[in-house]
Amino acid sequence: MDRRTFLQISSMALGAQLEALADVPVPVATLGKSGLKVSRICLGGFHMRKGGEQQGISLIHRALDLGVNFLDSAHKYHNGESDITYGKALAGGRRQKAILMTKAQLRDKAGAMRQLEESLTRMRTDYLDLWQCHEVATHTEVDQILGPNGALEAFVLAKKQGKVRHIGFTGHHDPTVHERLMNAFDGWETVQCPVNLIDPHYLSFINTVLPKFRQKGLGIIAMKSNAIGEITKARIATIPECLRFAWSHDVDTLVSGVETVQQLEQNVVACKTFQPMSKQEQAALLARTKQGPYGSKIERYKKPEPGARHRLHFDGEVA
Repeated sequence: MDRRTFLQISSMALGAQLEALADVPVPVATLGKSGLKVSRICLGGFHMRKGGEQQGISLIHRALDLGVNFLDSAHKYHNGESDITYGKALAGGRRQKAILMTKAQLRDKAGAMRQLEESLTRMRTDYLDLWQCHEVATHTEVDQILGPNGALEAFVLAKKQGKVRHIGFTGHHDPTVHERLMNAFDGWETVQCPVNLIDPHYLSFINTVLPKFRQKGLGIIAMKSNAIGEITKARIATIPECLRFAWSHDVDTLVSGVETVQQLEQNVVACKTFQPMSKQEQAALLARTKQGPYGSKIERYKKPEPGARHRLHFDGEVA
């Protein structure tokens, strides 16, 4: 059997699965104290745009048609082109069907407000459902965000003005940074962090801060379930295992980085048919993944171990 025939059969099988599940809605969760009702799978804004604008528009339209209502972006993704693609794709009444999120990476009030205004213009909308402080990596950045004329002032002001409905923060470098930012301000409503099957083995978000987020009532947005592709690249686990492990934790939704409509459809099928892993299944999987490799050579976005020589990966870079 040649590769083309295999792909045709795979596509036919996927189509049959989608048809069989047509009446099954995509699961929805309440995103913590924001109260937003979001699909448990979120369309990742960086990967959505990797194939060009028209491919991105096709992905957005198909996601909405399938029942994926939560859409991710960031000011920096593809130099603003991800935001722009959403603006074009959500015309004609589709904006009302979407829970739209983007993020700002500047740490001062004026800079963050400027990025918000640019994103609103690019996305052709008067408001965001969720605006997040993007990829907070170091305690120095926390100092800047919380300090006089820091980005936190922009987030508070934007919500007061009605330009954003809810606010949160993201990051994947160091859980102690997340904990400090969470504890510094009770007005955060959401948090985004890595949740994957090697995270517990090094600088773990799952083991250290995930339960604390829930105690605070934050909506929890999981990401990096495949460690920007490194888990499957290293043959540590399969994509179905990655997705099922992430959804089996106390998260509300998972940002899924898909680049084709077929990948999106496969992940939607996985979401619709998801069954939680038992504690025994999780323990067995973690025992297997602890055999290696793990750590910042795979999770290249985490703070490197002492003596590590590889370059840190930042969100929005080509993996």
